Amino acid sequence: MDGTLVLPAWRSNLATIAALIGRAKNELIRVPGAAIPGVLAPTIFFLGLNGVFGALTHLNGFDTGSYESFIVPISMLQGAGFTGAAAGVNLARDIEAGWLDRLLVSPAPRWVLLAGTVLAASARALIPATLVLAVALLLGASFPGVDGLLIAYLMVAAMAAVAACWGSYLALRFKSQSAAPLMQAGMMALILTTTAYAPLALLSGWLAKIARVNPVTQVVEAARQGFVGAVSWGETWPGLLALAGMLALLGALALREMRRTGV
Repeated sequence: MDGTLVLPAWRSNLATIAALIGRAKNELIRVPGAAIPGVLAPTIFFLGLNGVFGALTHLNGFDTGSYESFIVPISMLQGAGFTGAAAGVNLARDIEAGWLDRLLVSPAPRWVLLAGTVLAASARALIPATLVLAVALLLGASFPGVDGLLIAYLMVAAMAAVAACWGSYLALRFKSQSAAPLMQAGMMALILTTTAYAPLALLSGWLAKIARVNPVTQVVEAARQGFVGAVSWGETWPGLLALAGMLALLGALALREMRRTGV
């Protein structure tokens, strides 16, 4: 024995993931202005939609009298989408700067490098979600209760992971920050073509058809519990299942591109 400390593989992988999350945290601390768009955008979105569509609660069949309560989960999920897309942009920047090449020659498995990016996005997504929630509560939104709040934050963190997988896939595919608009637009379209503006029963035309098959609709309905209606397992598990499916698909695509990079 030469005295060298050899860590078990799982412990080494966890340390690498923690280091990558720490790097993302340091970027946020050193350049806080970079987080402003992702924090302000969902808040402005919340205020704008509430001002324009707030009277929809007077329609027969609308299941709440508070549009603030109805729309706040959408804005929280939108913040998750922006944060996940930003993770993809940052990865593209690291590719252009050659930083990813240094990581790829390290002993760390490719899935560990991807996991660090995805989990960092999940953690950062809680910042805009909290700001939007605070603004909504000040404007009269219903407090969802501890169980509803935990479910909402779980949906936000998982949706940020989905968005980060999507952004990472595009970053590794195109290897350029020029793919940023596609990262953001893809998540925006996925979130807004749900029951974002009104309950499914009140939607019509193409939007109703897309909302019925869009898996994010289940995520929205799960996150909306407590804000609108009671919290139940029957409303929660479809959202968890939808998130698991999207993470499996987009995570597999991103990991495939990660394994192809630098080969």
